[in-house]
Amino acid sequence: MNRLLSTIAATALFAGAGLAQTATVPENLEKLSNFQTTGVTEFTYIEQGGDYAAGIRKSLERIKLPEGFRIALYAVVPDARHMAVGPQGIVTFVGTRKDKVWSVTDRNKDRVADEVKDFAPSLTFSIPNGPCFSKDGFLYIAEQNRVLLFPAAEFFYESPDVAAFNLVKKGELIPADQESFNHTARVCKIGPDGKIYISLGQPFNVAPAENLPINTKWGIGGIIRMNLDGTGREVFTYGIRNSVGHDFDPKTGDLWFTDNQVDGMGDDIPPGELNHQTAMGQHFGHPWYGGGSVRTNEYKDEEVPVEVTMPAVEMAAHAADLGMTFYTGKMFPEKYRNAIFSAQHGSWNRTTPVGARVMVTYVAEDGTATSEPFAEGWIDENGEYLGRPVDVAQLRDGSILVSDDLAGAIYRISYGE
Repeated sequence: MNRLLSTIAATALFAGAGLAQTATVPENLEKLSNFQTTGVTEFTYIEQGGDYAAGIRKSLERIKLPEGFRIALYAVVPDARHMAVGPQGIVTFVGTRKDKVWSVTDRNKDRVADEVKDFAPSLTFSIPNGPCFSKDGFLYIAEQNRVLLFPAAEFFYESPDVAAFNLVKKGELIPADQESFNHTARVCKIGPDGKIYISLGQPFNVAPAENLPINTKWGIGGIIRMNLDGTGREVFTYGIRNSVGHDFDPKTGDLWFTDNQVDGMGDDIPPGELNHQTAMGQHFGHPWYGGGSVRTNEYKDEEVPVEVTMPAVEMAAHAADLGMTFYTGKMFPEKYRNAIFSAQHGSWNRTTPVGARVMVTYVAEDGTATSEPFAEGWIDENGEYLGRPVDVAQLRDGSILVSDDLAGAIYRISYGE
């Protein structure tokens, strides 16, 4: 009852802040914002057994992990991208680069999902790649050009209709004329300051000079933040090509993020990046740098007009570092406490494929960091991808989940079981 009252109170707040229905909001979102039914009654359910799941389990036999660790299939989830584990541990929401958000439930707590179905099926999502939760259970979903808010998704997802609101209305996350099919997978996290941080990849391989003013203004090729009622938007991070993973150090509150670097410069340059931001407004080099200290061909003869913060760790070139999370659990050995687990999606145009693995990065007291492979084996001896990891999330028991949008699966990695 207290939860319901909080939800109703939140609805009044959001309506007062202008987040309820407007004339331009699609009809079903307008209805859900007013707690009205949409008439949608059916879910899409994903089969969790059968030959397909068996094939994925067979592929997992190849995965190499440190001694004592185990990987297993947690759920079959089509196009599984970034994940948000509910604060109550009831359900995990999984974004995609298509038009679905999936809810994944382990009802009997045997650490294998029993049910995977679409979330809020009456809504039409557009590249809903980035779900994230606030500590008090509000779900945010960052789409291509909109951010939606679901005040009590973890408790009402069982119904096709669930209260939903605009945090950022469609067409207002970036200018409509800047929309692109490229680099539109947004991610979000709630920072220790209680604000939501959203990455905005810029759509080009190397951002052209004529786009830099609008990029700077809107935070395209950067990370923006705003209050949880959608007000107070500001650009927090500049000079990113396409970041699809960020998290906050639980000890210091600093922002860390991955960045995908420039293509077409060769197999071995430029490096991928894991970045460490210590102050608002820092610039991380794009488009003058293609990755690390490697200058882009397009800007190599120009003087760099900004002070650049170089990456904390240079990753393998073209491995495509995506989702990441700081480990705060107690299941894994002490050496992993406060380490960063991150997913490498794998190269798409390298002569010999690299990546398709989970990395672990150890952060020292002085902020320096070192990375090494943690789980690998999704590229076989023929150079064929058996899976492409996207994101890493932590369950309440201290195990971690790894999403894979090629296999359409989520894996669970545990220790000592």
